[in-house]
Amino acid sequence: MDKPIFLVGFMGSGKTTWGKKIANALELPFVDLDHEIVANIGMTIPEYFQQYGEESFRKLETEYLKKQTGRIAIISTGGGTPCFFDNMDWINENGLSLYLYHTSKSLWSRLSQSDVNKRPVLKDLSGDELFEFIDSKLNERAEYYDRAHIKFEQIHTPLEEIILLIKNYQQK
Repeated sequence: MDKPIFLVGFMGSGKTTWGKKIANALELPFVDLDHEIVANIGMTIPEYFQQYGEESFRKLETEYLKKQTGRIAIISTGGGTPCFFDNMDWINENGLSLYLYHTSKSLWSRLSQSDVNKRPVLKDLSGDELFEFIDSKLNERAEYYDRAHIKFEQIHTPLEEIILLIKNYQQK
């Protein structure tokens, strides 16, 4: 493997969890882009959003994404990372992209069981309002996510099959 593998998908889709599993299976380092940002800015992402706004965060996120040039690792991106500036094009030109696909209902179920206040764009949403937000945002972001090299349904795809998808794609 001579390029990084970027995991893309909506928040709560399992990018960090699957990224660690894939990294372990391929014996590669794992990088969580959000964790790298937090470690370097000295505050949480919700705090950064509140203090500087989403536009400033998206610029910072893009800067950290592009610092991954040449890094051979499994890299979990933030849910919005591919959807701003030229990030999805950059991801596809500089690595292999994997989209962890979920339906709106599946994401709603997963996110309803988590602390939505840790996710700035979901703060104070619940029930139908949360579902409508997820559905709308997922439809808006689909054009970016769908450009990934490999798309798999995270719930029904075993790790061995994901590794095979990666290896087969690399042999093309």
